[in-house]
Amino acid sequence: MRSDQGQPTRLSDYRVPDYLIDSVDLDVLLHPTATKVRATLALRPNPAGRANAPLVLDGDDLVATMVELDGATLDLASGFAVADRLTIETPPQRPFRLTTETLLDPSANTRLMGLYRSGSAYCTQCEAEGFRRITYYLDRPDVLAVFTTRIEAPLAEAAVLLGNGNPVESGPVAGTDRHFAIWHDPHPKPAYLFALVGGNLDVLEDSFTTSEGRTVALGIYVEPGKTGFAAYAMDALKRSMRWDERAFGRAYDLDVFNIVAVSDFNMGAMENKGLNVFNDKYVLASPRIATDADYAGIETVIAHEYFHNWTGNRITCRDWFQLSLKEGLTVFRDQEFSADERSRAVKRIADVRNLRTRQFAEDGGPLAHSVRPEAYREINNFYTATIYEKGAELIRMLRRLIGAEAFGRGMDRYFETYDGTAATVEDFLGCFAKASGRDLGHFFAWYGQAGTPELKAETRYDAASSTLHLDLSQETPPTPGQPSKAALVIPVAFGLVAPDGAVQAATTGEPDGLSAHEAREGVIELSTPRRRVSFSNVAPGTIPSLLRGFSAPVHLRSDLTDADLLLLLRHDSDPFNRWEAAQTVLTRVVLRRIRGSEQHSGADGIAAVADALGPVLDLAPSDPAFAAQVLTLPSEADLAREIGRDVDTDAVFAARQAVRADIGRALAEGLEACYSGIADEAAYSPDAKSAGRRALRNTALALLAAGRPERGATMARAQFEAATNMTDTLAALSVLALIPGDARETALAHFYRSFEDEPLVIDKWFGLQASIPEAGTLERTRALMSHTAFSIATPNRVYALIGSFSANATQFNRPDGGGYQLVADVVMQLDPTNPQVAARVLNAFRSWKMMDLPRRRQAEGALKRITAQSKLSADVKDIATRSIG
Repeated sequence: MRSDQGQPTRLSDYRVPDYLIDSVDLDVLLHPTATKVRATLALRPNPAGRANAPLVLDGDDLVATMVELDGATLDLASGFAVADRLTIETPPQRPFRLTTETLLDPSANTRLMGLYRSGSAYCTQCEAEGFRRITYYLDRPDVLAVFTTRIEAPLAEAAVLLGNGNPVESGPVAGTDRHFAIWHDPHPKPAYLFALVGGNLDVLEDSFTTSEGRTVALGIYVEPGKTGFAAYAMDALKRSMRWDERAFGRAYDLDVFNIVAVSDFNMGAMENKGLNVFNDKYVLASPRIATDADYAGIETVIAHEYFHNWTGNRITCRDWFQLSLKEGLTVFRDQEFSADERSRAVKRIADVRNLRTRQFAEDGGPLAHSVRPEAYREINNFYTATIYEKGAELIRMLRRLIGAEAFGRGMDRYFETYDGTAATVEDFLGCFAKASGRDLGHFFAWYGQAGTPELKAETRYDAASSTLHLDLSQETPPTPGQPSKAALVIPVAFGLVAPDGAVQAATTGEPDGLSAHEAREGVIELSTPRRRVSFSNVAPGTIPSLLRGFSAPVHLRSDLTDADLLLLLRHDSDPFNRWEAAQTVLTRVVLRRIRGSEQHSGADGIAAVADALGPVLDLAPSDPAFAAQVLTLPSEADLAREIGRDVDTDAVFAARQAVRADIGRALAEGLEACYSGIADEAAYSPDAKSAGRRALRNTALALLAAGRPERGATMARAQFEAATNMTDTLAALSVLALIPGDARETALAHFYRSFEDEPLVIDKWFGLQASIPEAGTLERTRALMSHTAFSIATPNRVYALIGSFSANATQFNRPDGGGYQLVADVVMQLDPTNPQVAARVLNAFRSWKMMDLPRRRQAEGALKRITAQSKLSADVKDIATRSIG
């Protein structure tokens, strides 16, 4: 099962490994350009594998300097050990030991996979296939071994030496300026969970006592002088550990848990056993440099990586096709953690916003794939929103379908049955089938079918019998490689809301009623292409509230009128559906504005919407974060997805801005009162209530600025000058950035001077400028690429500038193709040095086929320019080829 040979890797081709590795002893002598790695593997034939099969170990750009088989040195001149593999044609058919020595150049490793340098520190990233860049190995997740790692380095260059598991021994190397540390991980793990770190780092230390009585030493290692920025991350870690014990019964299993923050990292973080390596943006925070969103992100990512200790490490995935088994499940767990720590309603809204923006766009474009794909060409390209976020939604649906108690029993069974193994989706679902007594065969189809189902709901009220008839139907559009779709099982959580806002009690009529389980849980299970459900004894004017809590990842199309939706906004007991009602009616208003079907006299519904939104401001004392979400219009991406095809991004932007301005003017008095009524707090706190107050205040400011630009600009300048935290500073600067002129440039220059020594803040400065929706942003972005603070070798900086530009709908999708060409240029420049980051940037093209014809032609031309390059990495070639389709 190799993904580096130019041919697809297919799930159907899976076979067990022919050899197993029981233990690994590593001796790593760190050097900036000549690191030596000595690896001794204790191997044995797999009884379930092929008899007398050759042993083929994976490699990637390796230089072998020695190989021994059971102590006998093998002749490297025979060519059995090359850069990408080591082959023993006739290995012993008994337990044996293989020792290899490889020579690495960490400083030249710009791919940031395997062992590389981040500043002066050494660190590793091995998921998915990075360990083969360190030593020859069976680099696949179903080969689990016990690792012991000895690390050696000059004391002056790397005073801190960290590895997986527990520390065993450390000390000076006699007669040298070097020292060593030995780490042992008693829990068998696949190679992708290996890590080591060496460098001169400061540490924030703490401890945690588990429910089992184990005292765990906690450490967060950061660049010198930055321990003060790690306090919130430490707090989040301890809260995560306690929550996992309480919510899932999972206690930590080692004597130490370490986190290391590095500034050069392709992804967010990595869950290596006992030694998590993090992008420093998800560790470092203070009120001066981090926004409320940054604090929430740190909390989520810290929790996610810690929760992997059980869902990913103790139980890993058999092969990479099962990736969502660890990632989707762990996203679900971190979402539940954040919901418990903050506002459950607001967290759900934020997660659905993210799902729709990223995953729905993926499902609707040329890169669509299932949660468990059947094939891939480059595994790095499948760390996607579908695997993570949609995978989490499947877990959430499962819990709703079988109930919380059965779900809890199923999780316990999963932990007990598969601890210490590499599992499959079938293994996982089998635990819940046994725990619930339900056949989950139909539910399994969600894992194999790509695309976002469209759920259609139509209502009809029979006054003579006081019966409300609800007709539900489903259809999933074709996706690449899957032209025909089967009906899925869709849990539709529901309620009935009477015209006066009261919850309507209803009984179901035969033969179109609900099962006892459905009635008890308030969930209609749609498992066929269509279904009718009838409710009796229903008052006239009663409205169904469907898909409560976003009970399934589908597009809901209902026949509810704007008036019906505004009634739900005012009275629905489900907070998600209150927000959803506002989003739906606002989407309709913007789309009517785009089509020009009605004039700006209020006939497009803006007056009624503004009237319904006004009372939302009264929520400021009780739930300001929820009020801020309701007052935030659907994004341009949301609107484009609703249009579906032939999208004119300029028209979408103009219509959305016009509606924001109308709402800002209509609510100006209330918005200003809300803004002035939320006083600055004496001391900044990142807690949910305080963050919610700032969110509502800054949302009010942005709406005011849209409706009354001069007044908004005056208020924004005052806030920018007086702000004492990054949340308010950046919110004010974001308002000013939308107003061309000297004031904007002065504010941007002042911001840079104030924070030029804070890399994470300068990322915000780059990103904000690349997000300005003006024609000049293309040239501004090109100019910023030549700025002294920009480096294309730093992933965070690339994501900040180019990632923000590609999310700028009007400028990335310019009709002249300039935005597409800029991103294509960056992809081609990055590809030779860091193909993984290049491929992530290239994902910006995932929705190009929904654009109008002129834009489609320009985007296709940019993609073809990339594919025409004579040398492309597997990462970029895969994304570009699939994008063109």
